[in-house]
Amino acid sequence: MHKGKTKQIKGKVKETLGKTMGHRSLQREGRSDQLLGRAQEMAEKAADHIRKRTRH
Repeated sequence: MHKGKTKQIKGKVKETLGKTMGHRSLQREGRSDQLLGRAQEMAEKAADHIRKRTRH
């Protein structure tokens, strides 16, 4: 599993825990982690695409 996807999953867990416990800062931190994970995943995909294109 890519690091970006892992960060998204951890973020979702944090967000859900924050909602359940009424802990808004944990909820915000979870959403932030999810966004960072998505950005990281997109960067990983772009890098993979570039690597594949430059091999041929």
